[in-house]
Amino acid sequence: MKLVICPDAAAARAVAARVIARQIRRKPSSVLGLATGRTMEAIYQLLVQEHAELGLDFSEVTTFNLDEYVGLPGSHEQSYRHYMRAHLFDRVNIRSEHAHVPDGAAANPDVEALAYEAAIVSSGGIDLQLLGLGENGHIGFNEPLSALRSRTRAVTLDRATREQNAGMFGGDPDCVPARALTMGTGTILDARETLMVVTGAAKADILARVVEGPVSAFVPGSALQLHERCLVVLDEAAASGLTQRDVIAWQMSHDPELTALLEAVQG
Repeated sequence: MKLVICPDAAAARAVAARVIARQIRRKPSSVLGLATGRTMEAIYQLLVQEHAELGLDFSEVTTFNLDEYVGLPGSHEQSYRHYMRAHLFDRVNIRSEHAHVPDGAAANPDVEALAYEAAIVSSGGIDLQLLGLGENGHIGFNEPLSALRSRTRAVTLDRATREQNAGMFGGDPDCVPARALTMGTGTILDARETLMVVTGAAKADILARVVEGPVSAFVPGSALQLHERCLVVLDEAAASGLTQRDVIAWQMSHDPELTALLEAVQG
């Protein structure tokens, strides 16, 4: 695991966008795992800008989103399919048949989950998986107690997750769908590289548990400690709960990959 601590959220988002753009340029046919959320909106805006101004080409890229609410069709304004179209898919030159999001309206969510997992495998697997972090430690919708080897499946959402996402549903947690389809923790760990972006003081405590604590099903994001190529990009607020800052600072100042990323966004 490598950590980059940026001075603020804007710099963290810039680093993340640079990592994704670099992946696409290195391998135009990249398979990307994508995420949703407010932090991701700004990252996608930067990628859209790079597409428009610098020709970042999505024409051969394939994407798989982490999750989708069960019961919401892709046309629903709170579905993650709708989110992705608004923030990325309809704004770059990705082929619609290459942009995958689980079908929340599928008649049988379990069958849809198996098909989605199979589609990831058929694509050759995910090259780079973008991740956020829930305040209860979830990645995707792998809630606390999710098996660390779990695969794509339908899950029941934690109460904390429904409360955290209530703002998109009129402020009422009971209006947030109770279930979702999500890549499993094991599915995420199969990605060749993972990129987790965390900003804000509200995530500081759980981020410290993910990075410095034991690997535990109670903190699903801690499974990323097992990944051979995991980059965690933070702002100072999210990093404020870390206790091993001297170790992290040494890595940031001596690892060529990390120093290059920071110099690129600062310069």
